[in-house]
This record gives sequence, structure tokens and C-alpha cells, in this order.
Amino acid sequence: MAPSPIALDVMGGDRGPGEVIAGGVAAARDDGAAVVLVGRAGLIEAELARLGAASIGVEVVDAPTVIEMDESPLTAVRSKPDSSIVVGVGLVRSGRAAGFVSPGNSGAVMAAAVFGMGRIRGVERPALATFFPTLHGRCLLVDVGANVDCKPEQLLQFGIMGATYFELMLDRPRPRIGLLSNGEEEGKGNAVVREAFDLLRASRLNFVGNVEGKDLAHHLADVVVMDGFVGNVTLKVAEGTGAFVRQLIREEAKKTPLGILGGLLLKPTIARIGRRTDWQEYGGAPLLGVDGVCAVAHGRSDARAIRSALRVARHAAEAGLPEAIRRGIQAAEAVPLAQGAPGT
Repeated sequence: MAPSPIALDVMGGDRGPGEVIAGGVAAARDDGAAVVLVGRAGLIEAELARLGAASIGVEVVDAPTVIEMDESPLTAVRSKPDSSIVVGVGLVRSGRAAGFVSPGNSGAVMAAAVFGMGRIRGVERPALATFFPTLHGRCLLVDVGANVDCKPEQLLQFGIMGATYFELMLDRPRPRIGLLSNGEEEGKGNAVVREAFDLLRASRLNFVGNVEGKDLAHHLADVVVMDGFVGNVTLKVAEGTGAFVRQLIREEAKKTPLGILGGLLLKPTIARIGRRTDWQEYGGAPLLGVDGVCAVAHGRSDARAIRSALRVARHAAEAGLPEAIRRGIQAAEAVPLAQGAPGT
């Protein structure tokens, strides 16, 4: 039986359609993935011919309109039903694709997914999740940009959905759940964080308490819960700090002959560190809580990052992520009934 394809929006992203198409071609050629390229058909077919990939069997679906990065997400989704984002989501809704990946306007991707796929019953707000490199592997951050303001109950749901995704993707049962706060003590955080702490502690999750920002790299929790404002800032500070440190090492190493020699000796080590911390290896951020598989890729994604994002979406689809989250939310809803039943 042929694998279900993943739809790829080739019109989004900062590097242009050619780079995104190259990532889709690499996924099809090297990973055996079934990929549907969504966008302006003439442009896609010309690029496939240029890459010598016209015969590899990648499906093309025409979507003549583009949602630009600076457009209002809701307005664009409603006014451009023939855009690559809306058409790609529609392929998942109709069953023609098992998942959707886009490096385009992230707000529009999320809006289209919520409108087109719908939310899983019981989920108040879908959340973006992404893996974060640590000294002991990688942890999962939820939410990293979908929801700026959250209620405590929504942070609890982020923990449930994040635990489900972490377990499915890494085959690690009962992952440790932490709550990002400004201190590890129980009473730390604003009112929302303190109330979320109580909800997480009373849940069936393997909650380990608060986690400080400085401890993310030490992997004190497998899944770290936060609102999307804090999560997005955290992610971008980490990306910027990594780039700053790499540039600083390069500049300082060039200042003395000994530094140049040391830089040459350390070059293989620095390359390994770069691979461990490279966001492009982690692919797209799945939108947890929608009734389908949808992954938002970084706008700066190159072909390698697009290939990684397709791998993430393919794995999530094959593992049955939406159904697993549905079961997790249903189990959480049953907890108050169980606790309130006679004799419990």
C-alpha cells in the first residue's frame, strides 16, 4: 500500500519556491516520502524540470494565489480560498493528504488549519510545539507562538498534548512535564502560572514542577509548558544566542596565531555542536490540537529544513497523532468525574 502523501506549500518561506521544492524533492528521493507540491503549477513543473525531478512521481496541485507574510491571517484565509495554504489544508480535510507543511505566514497556517481541519473535541486552543536541544537529548516546548494569552486550563491542555506528542515521536512513556516560570519554587510565577501549577499537579501527567529558563538546556523536564508569547521569545532568544556565540568564537579565534590554531583543532568539535543545536534538524513545529496533521516550518527554512519538516509531519501522521491527542483529552476530562464519584 502506497504511503499517504504530505502536502507541502511551496509558495511560502523567505527563500522562494525553488528552495522549498528542492526540500520536497529530497524527501521524495531520499526518504521515500509521498509528497504533494501545492502552489502555482507552472512554476512548480518548471522547477521540477530544472532539478531533473519531473519523473520522480511528485504530485502537483495548482493553487494560484499566495498569502504574503505581512497579510492579516484571518482576512487572507477568508479572502483567498485558492491560496496554497488554504488548498493544502483542504487536501488534508478531504483525505487526499495525511498532513500539511508550510513555511509561509504562520498565523494564516494556524487559522486555515483551525477553520479547515477543526479542533479536536475538548481542545480549547491548539498549540505549536517544537523540540529544543539539551545536554541530554531534546525536550519539547509547548506553546511557541500560537497563543499569546492563555488561561490555566489551556496550559494544562498544552501539557497533555505535549506529553502525547513526545511519547509518540520518541517512544518515551510518561514523559516529565515542567512549567516554565521565574523560579523553581511552587509559589513562583504570575497568577496564571500559579493556577496552572495546581492543575498540572492534580492531573494524571508526570508533573515535575516549575522549570527556570536557565535550566531548559539541562533537561529537567521532557516537555516544558508555557504560553505562546513566552515560548516564542524563549525560542528566538535561544536562536539568537547560539548565532552570537558562534560568531564570537570565530571573531576571537582570528585575533591571535594561537587562536587560529586552536580554532582549526576545534573545528570538528564545533561542527558537531552545530549539528546538535541546528534548528533545521528539528523540522517543523506541529500544531497540536487540530483534527489533522499540520506543521509550521521556519520561514527561513532551506531544503534540508523542509525535508526535516516533512519527516516530522509524516511520522506524526503514521503514528496517529490526532487520535492520540483525542484520547488524552478525553482521559483528562474523565478525571474530575472519577475524583467526584462515590467512594473515591
